[in-house]
Amino acid sequence: MTSRPRILSGMRPTGPLHLGHWVGALKNWVELQGKYDCFFMVADWHALMSEYEHPAEIRRRSREMVSDWLAAGVDPSRSVIFRQSDVPEHLELYMVLSILSPLGWVERVPTYKEQVREVTGRFLATYGFLGYPVLQAADILLYKADAVPVGEDQVPHLELAREIVRRFKFLYQAEIFPEPKPLLTQEARLLGLDGRKMSKSYDNFVALAEVPEEIRRKTQKMFTDPKRIRMNDPGHPETCNVCHYWKAFAPEEAPRIWEECRTSKRGCTQNKQELSERLIQATEKFRARRSRGDGGSSEADQILRSGAGKAREIAQATMREVRQAVGLG
Repeated sequence: MTSRPRILSGMRPTGPLHLGHWVGALKNWVELQGKYDCFFMVADWHALMSEYEHPAEIRRRSREMVSDWLAAGVDPSRSVIFRQSDVPEHLELYMVLSILSPLGWVERVPTYKEQVREVTGRFLATYGFLGYPVLQAADILLYKADAVPVGEDQVPHLELAREIVRRFKFLYQAEIFPEPKPLLTQEARLLGLDGRKMSKSYDNFVALAEVPEEIRRKTQKMFTDPKRIRMNDPGHPETCNVCHYWKAFAPEEAPRIWEECRTSKRGCTQNKQELSERLIQATEKFRARRSRGDGGSSEADQILRSGAGKAREIAQATMREVRQAVGLG
């Protein structure tokens, strides 16, 4: 690795990657590889926190997710790609940080209450899930990441990590960790088909590997402008989810489409039909690259093994410093 600044980011292997992953993370990851030392993590411990009752698919989905990353343009020769559970130091640092993290800090992070309230069919009100953001902090600090690419909804998690760094320094008089800065993605957050946060938990997404017929079917179910009853009514593209997808996937065409919507020259059905074709075009290269892979098995396993070795070398060095600071080992 070079002396460039370092970033860490990751995803949970809980299902197929979707358009929100591309707009909110993957597109940015590919570009960041030329500017930073990149560590991209398969967050399988985080996945287990919500999938603990049905964990059988996590390993398979981890491999498939790595194959999706490769198809999207993440390059293992320029980035460290690894699985969280292959580096035991994540949990060791998590234990240290959980001891010094005030309960009130963790409880105010919005994700816990939001997920417990919104996700149905799973029991998430657990001690482990409450500590989710502390484990995220351990993930970041273990590699002394200078920055973390995040969307605005993840900034509270990163601020918690920064507070933990300051508390660690105050308690142990040890400057081991930099305060990681947010690298905000330039794209606005892409909402799901139903207007909520796009999430595999809500089943309101279009997968990157979706076949064209399924993209068309799902796009037709999208919520549009709730104030527009008839086609000749003026539209309100600012509040229309479909119009915001145009800004994400065809920014050069979006001004014209928004104006046609606003002046009743474009109906919602036409808008969704044309958007579906644009989404098919936008994901065509991904599907082609993905189809040339080996199904997420041997290549992904090899990349994960290699990445774990590189990641663990850094993680072990960090934990030697941490143990000395807190009087262990």
